[in-house]
Amino acid sequence: MLAEEFERIAAAAEREGVRLEFVHGKLGVKAVPDGDHDEIVRWVMEHCMQQRPDLWLYPERGLKVETCRKGHAKPDGALAPKGSFAGQGEWANADRVQMVVEVTSYDTDTDRRDRDEKPRAYAQTGIPVYLLIDRDSCESLVYSEPEDGAYTTLTRRPFGKTVELPGPVGITLDTEPLKDWVR
Repeated sequence: MLAEEFERIAAAAEREGVRLEFVHGKLGVKAVPDGDHDEIVRWVMEHCMQQRPDLWLYPERGLKVETCRKGHAKPDGALAPKGSFAGQGEWANADRVQMVVEVTSYDTDTDRRDRDEKPRAYAQTGIPVYLLIDRDSCESLVYSEPEDGAYTTLTRRPFGKTVELPGPVGITLDTEPLKDWVR
């Protein structure tokens, strides 16, 4: 499927309340977030604002990802300098994105998308940090140092432990509150 075809289909689906992504040649439906999911995104946003006021966590920002920007993903958050997406359409270039954030949803496609396809797509795009808040395993996963289309570093911390988000992000998260937002 060509990027332009996906964009037309995604726009029509969005009008019907369905959010689509196209990663590694696979069309996926992005689950509607529950209240705990929203609280986690708000929590990450709050920490970003406090520790890095020069950056903004843009929720649900459509990004062109993968090699040659063939894929299209809507991470739960895209951390970038303020104004990075001005003048861009629904699907923006990820050149200025410092970190993407995903919070797992309780659906059957989460494992494949958030744990396998998206880390590869974000690394291929050159996004320096990928933060995955995994509500199934109750841990935070920090992927960093993209090289040759893959992240070379993965740090896993159970909820309750401190997580250091490496440069260029440079944010520290005390993940104790995340325990309150899992099933």
